[in-house]
Amino acid sequence: ARGTAFRCFVTQEELAERRAAAEANAEAARDETLPDGERARLRALAAEGLRAFRSPYRDGARPPSPDSPFVVRLRAPDAGEVVNADLIQGDVRIAADDLDDLVLLRADGNPTYMLSVVVDDHDMGVTHVIRGDDHLTNAARQMQIIEAMDWPVPYYAHLPLLHGEDGAKLSKRHGALGIHEYENLGYLPEAMRNYLLRLGWSHGDDELITTEQAIAWFNLESIGQSPARVDFKKLDNINGNYMREANDARLTREVIRVLHGRGTVVPASAEDRLTAAMPGLKERAKTLVELADAVYYLVTERPLTLDDKAKTLITPEARAHLAAALPVLTNTNWTAPELEQALKTFAGERGVKLGNLAQPLRAALTGRSTSPGIFDVLAVLGREDSLARIQDQLTA
Repeated sequence: ARGTAFRCFVTQEELAERRAAAEANAEAARDETLPDGERARLRALAAEGLRAFRSPYRDGARPPSPDSPFVVRLRAPDAGEVVNADLIQGDVRIAADDLDDLVLLRADGNPTYMLSVVVDDHDMGVTHVIRGDDHLTNAARQMQIIEAMDWPVPYYAHLPLLHGEDGAKLSKRHGALGIHEYENLGYLPEAMRNYLLRLGWSHGDDELITTEQAIAWFNLESIGQSPARVDFKKLDNINGNYMREANDARLTREVIRVLHGRGTVVPASAEDRLTAAMPGLKERAKTLVELADAVYYLVTERPLTLDDKAKTLITPEARAHLAAALPVLTNTNWTAPELEQALKTFAGERGVKLGNLAQPLRAALTGRSTSPGIFDVLAVLGREDSLARIQDQLTA
């Protein structure tokens, strides 16, 4: 036996009294009316009481009584330092004086976290411990246990903690959520992987990194030591890029999942329509939630309920333009290019700008003031539904 583990009979009450006395001495030392020598003595007593705890039983002192309760502690090094060759932080040196005689077993015989995690990692064959840099000091303590057991020391890699845009540690105040909650916010898994990967790690100027590329390129040593700041606008942009590249049928399934979560029933007949409209829809959306908002007009039965902005577009003048356009649309071959040409010609003949016709037409067809290209909307909705929606607004 090395004698590094020992029974300590110091009680919690004695430890609390020690700390209270040290804090009282520190407070008393602030009294400027005291002689300098007395203030220095008080500061020294405070420093001694607040330093890392070294048990009076570490060298084999006898217990107060044969049946005194005890904890089991690990003797801290008497001198020198503990060096952790961290893969991210470099050599992290903790002076022996800053390490206490840490508790391994509590008075009730239960192991502490420090002992449990070391034994658990060893039994599972863990070779790399990767965690936040708020555990740096823990690494020095855990290394003492590992070395006392003659076990191989794993590689440690302590990641810098994430910060909010204000530079403070990331918290719920910044909008931080559990990773699973980002699915409900409409982010694709590959976009989240890409975004999280780029927090504190980079590969040249590459912003968009596929999972396959990440597997090939990533290494712990290239992670920066400084905290990364979370930028949710950047996450939106990355997600938007992945959505534009995503398969349209997959996005349709994802949007239907979001809509079902809202209690919206999507008719089976609407699925093909959604997929057909997806190339235009996904160009404007940055999340699946935005995409689900944008497909309102494709999954809702007539007559549509217009939002407030759309209502302002259906003026008496706009109704007159739509009424006059109905015969033109009825007699046009139903493809986006031919519909565009027909309405351009119609607008020119009436002496109005195409936008003055397209905006109320968009409101009538989608119930919104923004949408994919209006001619694509017409093509996706089809002749019968498009003409019926226009007629709904003429008689509203």
